[in-house]
Amino acid sequence: MLVRISLILAILAGLAVGVLNFVKVKEKITTLQTNLDTETKAHQEFEGKFKVTKSSLDKTNVILKQTIATLEATTAEKDKAVTDLAAEVKRAGKLTEDLTKTRQERDSAQQELAAYKVVGLSPEQVAGINREFKKLQETLSGTQEENKVLGKKVDRLQAELDRFLDPRKPIYLKASCKGKVLITDPKWNFVVLDVGEDKGMKGGGELLVNRNGKLVGKVVVRTVQKDRSIANVLPGWELGEVMEGDQVIPAYPET
Repeated sequence: MLVRISLILAILAGLAVGVLNFVKVKEKITTLQTNLDTETKAHQEFEGKFKVTKSSLDKTNVILKQTIATLEATTAEKDKAVTDLAAEVKRAGKLTEDLTKTRQERDSAQQELAAYKVVGLSPEQVAGINREFKKLQETLSGTQEENKVLGKKVDRLQAELDRFLDPRKPIYLKASCKGKVLITDPKWNFVVLDVGEDKGMKGGGELLVNRNGKLVGKVVVRTVQKDRSIANVLPGWELGEVMEGDQVIPAYPET
């Protein structure tokens, strides 16, 4: 009987412990379920907010891209406007310069027109006078050249006449009529000089030949060309051998 009672008590005690454990487990399960519901609700709220934030961020990115594109277009337009402005400023400066030049030309034309009115001539008459003046200048230039040529011929003829009338009379040459020996020919006793009619050389003119300031000989011109002359070495004046490069000066320079 006692054993039975003990067994019953043990069973009752086990049942009590089981009931107590079940209550505690149920409380834990209830707590976990509540926490899970809370976490689930918080996660759902987070997902909702995340979706809203992501949507807003996407919209912001779209707006940002549009803003960047607009900024680039605005910058390009600004650069073009700056370039166009610089071109217009340059063009305005050129127009101002042209306008100033035109005004100056207008003033000069007005002054010339006033001068025409003073002398009683029309612009056409003045233009005709200018043309005639230019023609006269050209004619004068040609005449002056002809006079130079005739003057040289006269000098040459005068020198020949003087030599014919008085062979002993010296022929005077310009002091600038000096040069050097280009070619020598001892066999035929002649030399070629680098001074001719263009420097005033005359046929029959005599020149002294020197080398380093020392007299070498004396030559008389036989043939005169434009820029050179041919002369013979005078007998009795061969103080040395005449060589190429020797200097020649007038023996009778004009005073």
